[in-house]
Amino acid sequence: QVSLVESGGGLGKLGGSLTLSCATSGRTFSSYTIGWFRQAPGNERVFVAVSDWNDNVAHYADPVRGRFTISRDSAKNTVYLKMNTLKLEDTAVYLCAANVQHGPNFEAAMTYNYPTRGYWGRGTQVTVSA
Repeated sequence: QVSLVESGGGLGKLGGSLTLSCATSGRTFSSYTIGWFRQAPGNERVFVAVSDWNDNVAHYADPVRGRFTISRDSAKNTVYLKMNTLKLEDTAVYLCAANVQHGPNFEAAMTYNYPTRGYWGRGTQVTVSA
């Protein structure tokens, strides 16, 4: 059973910062690639960032590159998403995601649930206001 629990969402100010957390078990943390997606109202779920445990390389979607940073804490079995320079368009539900696929394959595998099953947290709401 893969359990992913997000926290840290809430209200953020335009230009400000928020940090999200995704807590999981030790087995999941060491066996799965864990990343973040987001879904804004009326829009599809889209990839945000992923940290590959295999080579510790991070991949980011273009809208967040340079502003968001994904990191991993193996002592706490937690993946973080530090969001800086918040924009109004960052408003969304942010979901933690896990898959055995690595790197660039992670996004496609989570989007299509193929060739391997993906796992999702319940999400945490981030609302950016002016």
